[in-house]
Amino acid sequence: MATRTQRLAQPKPNRLRHPDRRSVYWLDKMPPEKTAPTTKTELTPRWSELCRCKHFYTQDTLSPIWEVSEWALRAVASNRLCSLAQTREPATGWQPDRPLLAPLSRATQTAVATSRICQLAQPKRGLALEGSGHKAKPVAMSHIPRKASAHIELLATPKHDHPKFEGERSERWFVSRAARNHAASQRLLELSSPKERKALFEGYDPYIVSRAARAASPSPRIQQLCLPLPRKCSSKL
Repeated sequence: MATRTQRLAQPKPNRLRHPDRRSVYWLDKMPPEKTAPTTKTELTPRWSELCRCKHFYTQDTLSPIWEVSEWALRAVASNRLCSLAQTREPATGWQPDRPLLAPLSRATQTAVATSRICQLAQPKRGLALEGSGHKAKPVAMSHIPRKASAHIELLATPKHDHPKFEGERSERWFVSRAARNHAASQRLLELSSPKERKALFEGYDPYIVSRAARAASPSPRIQQLCLPLPRKCSSKL
């Protein structure tokens, strides 16, 4: 006798391939299979025309020189055509383009530059770097610098160090004998240990009522809020 596993492992029979039941459409034999399509499609003249391949014209292009007909040679232009053929006049106030190189006046050509313009025309020179062989040449100054005021001289004076300034502290600090022989207390060891991370709600009991909650007494305001609303209380006669 086959086991339950062997019976479940067998494939299921295909009942649609070999029908074993009677039908209302046939009684003694199977209906014949149809090989021809059920519907026939007829192309319209427009579809037949669109199915044809396109024709490519291989004739040479026309010459760029067009032949003018005899009627065009004898044609006389009308007044409207003559008015349209005329060039458009420029707008009112239009001026021709300005030349790129404008002519200089005689006063500009014979002008003499002042000492200030000569000073501004000189190129700026940066200070020479330390150790470089090139040195900056002093620029000729045409004006004499004025004497700085007392306020500017006061601001230009560098600040001095504070009288109690002891200088920069050394990178290596001296550790005292008491610090080296000191023993950490239990509280210090407790603070230096890493904090323990617990899972969410680990060790939490929602049914535990604290001691303060059991000994608490409600205030008059809480007792007032606990009472139902007067309009919802039905009066008994």
